[in-house]
Amino acid sequence: MSIENRFSLIDEPWIPIADVGRVSLKQIFSNLDYRALGGNPIQKIAVTKLLLAIAQAACTPDDNYDWEKLSTTDLAQSGLTYLAEHHDRFYLYSDRPFLQMPAIVQAATQSIGAVLPEIATGNTTVLNGIQIEKQLDDADKALLMLQLMGFGLGGKKTDNSITLSAGYTGKSKDNGKGTTGKAGASLGFMGFLHSFLQGETLLQTVWLNLFSQEQINDLPYGAGLGIAPWEKMPEGENCETAKQLQNSLLGRLIPLSRFCLLNETGLHYSEGIAHLDYKAGMVDPSVAFSGKDKKVLWVDTERRPWRFLTALLSFMEANNSSFNCYYIRQGLGRMDQLPIAEIPMEKIGLWSGGLRVSSNAGEQYVSGSDDFVESLTFFNKEDVFKSGWYSRLKQEMEALDDLADKVRKSTWHYFKAQNMDGKNHSNAASNLFWQLCERKYQALVLECKSEEKTKILRKEFAQFANTAYNAYCPNNTARQLDAWAENLPHLGYYLKDANQKQKENA
Repeated sequence: MSIENRFSLIDEPWIPIADVGRVSLKQIFSNLDYRALGGNPIQKIAVTKLLLAIAQAACTPDDNYDWEKLSTTDLAQSGLTYLAEHHDRFYLYSDRPFLQMPAIVQAATQSIGAVLPEIATGNTTVLNGIQIEKQLDDADKALLMLQLMGFGLGGKKTDNSITLSAGYTGKSKDNGKGTTGKAGASLGFMGFLHSFLQGETLLQTVWLNLFSQEQINDLPYGAGLGIAPWEKMPEGENCETAKQLQNSLLGRLIPLSRFCLLNETGLHYSEGIAHLDYKAGMVDPSVAFSGKDKKVLWVDTERRPWRFLTALLSFMEANNSSFNCYYIRQGLGRMDQLPIAEIPMEKIGLWSGGLRVSSNAGEQYVSGSDDFVESLTFFNKEDVFKSGWYSRLKQEMEALDDLADKVRKSTWHYFKAQNMDGKNHSNAASNLFWQLCERKYQALVLECKSEEKTKILRKEFAQFANTAYNAYCPNNTARQLDAWAENLPHLGYYLKDANQKQKENA
């Protein structure tokens, strides 16, 4: 690779921006109007974490008061100053290439397509054009390097016969042969669901999720903020720098789960730093977990991320915190202390997304129903911090869960009445109901405080239930008509319940 073609991530466009196209890091911190990131969900997660790592390294506020006083203009200027001071650390090709390990050159070369989850390689059947391996330009390769740090698939594609730390046994079996690579720290076994607060602009999003030093002290990262990996890359899997990265916030934002080095035909590829997982009490700050029973929220392609909203916000209800996401809880918690007028946006968003993966004999892959998922929900700032808003939203979500179950059972009984197996159809009807509900879910979040508007929305959700039932339960023959009429979902209780419970909560 020609050293003259260094490709600066600061100056060259490589980051996808919605409605704009690719931009550079310098452009992101120079333009206050960029709305949001583009790309697929794991690219959005990886780039968001990079921007947060740069912001944390550039201007971590001391406490919530300093965070409140930090404007997006100040944040942008601090980011530009930091990038200028560390300009030589953001070249894709150099003697210190960005997030790459020149010492891993002895590892076998993998093709680029082999490490991308959406690309079909080997004997995998190609179903559409997206799965065909393509030639990547330098901008794509920069994005790939960042993505692989946390989202590398586990399996045999990593050459773990190469170990950089003397005596390190985390990549070898008892017989000395290399093990299969572990899943990236940001991916996990089935694909973690990541969540961030989102503002009306990209820099507002960075500001909303920026931790203060006071907050970092309360997080489980024993080394605190730490040092950004591009400032000081580790020498191996278990050196002192690697140990610091394992236990710091910046080391978790950019976890270096893979040691890579680009070359002319692909990249040298091996397992990198092995981070502790959620069972050991360590997670990305964007992953929701339950410390009591050692659980996390996984991506579920049959359950869109917006359906996890009440779980992510459960801390708003007294004595109920089933899941905890540091970015959501810490971010909304400190905003609750601000006067509404001082929150510099009309709506606050919550973005959740990720990639569902499958595993077999230690090999991770994307197959069957696995896919990327993402959802974005906005709240009115005047409502989200008011007492009672969360309980009303939770009540409506529980009612929708009950409605979906009603559709599923009614469809199942429809087929049972005709001596047919209706399991697949009943599940499909329930899934269709949820797909229809997604059209009106944002309205429900914004309007659940209003009794009259909730009554109107409940009528629409009830119609969605009938539509889903009718889609899978035809009534063309006499036998079908009898079964259809006998098992038709009766939803009067749902419409009546809206009036009664709203009055009880008033």
